[in-house]
Amino acid sequence: MHAIAIREPGNPEVLEWTEQPDPRPAPGEVLVEVAAAGVNRADLSQRQGNYPPPKGASEVLGLECSGTVAELGEGVTGWQVGDQVCALLSGGGYAERVAVPAAQLLPVPDGVDLLDAAGLVEVACTVWSNVVMEGGLAEGKLLLVHGGSGGIGTSAIQIGRALGARVAATAGAPESIEFCRRLGADPVISYRDEDFVEVVKGLGGADVVLDNMGAAYLDRNLSALAPDGHLAVIGMQGGRKAELDLGKMLVKRLHISVLGLRGRPVDGPTGKAAIVADVREKLWPLVAAGKVLPIVHDRIPLPEAARAHALLEAGGVHGKILLVRP
Repeated sequence: MHAIAIREPGNPEVLEWTEQPDPRPAPGEVLVEVAAAGVNRADLSQRQGNYPPPKGASEVLGLECSGTVAELGEGVTGWQVGDQVCALLSGGGYAERVAVPAAQLLPVPDGVDLLDAAGLVEVACTVWSNVVMEGGLAEGKLLLVHGGSGGIGTSAIQIGRALGARVAATAGAPESIEFCRRLGADPVISYRDEDFVEVVKGLGGADVVLDNMGAAYLDRNLSALAPDGHLAVIGMQGGRKAELDLGKMLVKRLHISVLGLRGRPVDGPTGKAAIVADVREKLWPLVAAGKVLPIVHDRIPLPEAARAHALLEAGGVHGKILLVRP
C-alpha cells in the first residue's frame, strides 16, 4: 500500500507519499480500506517530533478515518466485509489501508457522506468523553467552548446544543465568530477584544469548560466556572505549567480533568471501546437526526498531506480538513 511517511521531524514538507508494507488484522482487529482521513492538530505535533504514537501503534499519522471493511481478523463479530465504517485510531489513518481494533469502529451514520465521516469520529469521541461522560453536561447547563470554530469546537457546540445545553464559545476573527453563531453558540466571545471570564460570570458561570489552551487559561477558566463546575483540559496550546489556586477550587467545589484519547487502552472502564460504545448508543442517533454534523473546511488528496498541514497551521480553518484517497 501507499501511506504518508515523515522523512524527519520538521515542517510540512517532510511528509512524503511512500510505499509501505500492507497491514494485517490481528485477532480482534478489522482491516479497513481507507476512503478518507481526518487531519488533527495532534498530527502536526507528531510530524514535528513532539507527539510519538503509543507503544505498538502505527508510526503513520492519522487518528481517524472512514472507509470500507476489507477483512476481518480472528474472532471479530458484528461486522462484515463491505460495511462502511469510520474508525478511531491510535495512528495509521494517512494510508490506503489500516488495521483497527473492531471495538473502535463505528458505522457511518445515516445521512452522512462516507468521506465526511472521516472528520467526525475523533472529535465526537473527544468531546463526548470529556464534556458528557466526565463533565456531566446535560440539558439546561452552560458549556463554554474555547476555539469554537475549529474541529473540536464545531463538534462541541453542536453536541451541547443537541443535548439542550446553552453554549458559549470563544473565537478570534470576525468570520470565525459568525461561524460559531450559525452553529448555535450564544454568546460568542472575541478573545481579542473581550474578557470571557466576565461574560460567562454574567451568565451565572459555566457548568463545563472545554479548554484547548492549558496553562494560559487555567486560572481564568476556574474563575469562569459556576459552583460544582468542571474544567476539561484537552490541549496545551497555551503551555503546560501554571499555578493552581486550590482555595478557589475548594470554595466552589470545582473539578478538573486532563484526559487524552489516543493513549487510552482499548478495553477497561476508561478505554476507547467504552467511549465508542457510548458514542454509538447516545450520540450517533443525534448525528443521524441531523442535529450534529461533520463540518468540513476542505478535502485534499491524501498524497498532498503537506498542503493540508500547512493550511491548518496557517489558521482560519473552520471545522475539519480531510485527506481523500486518490
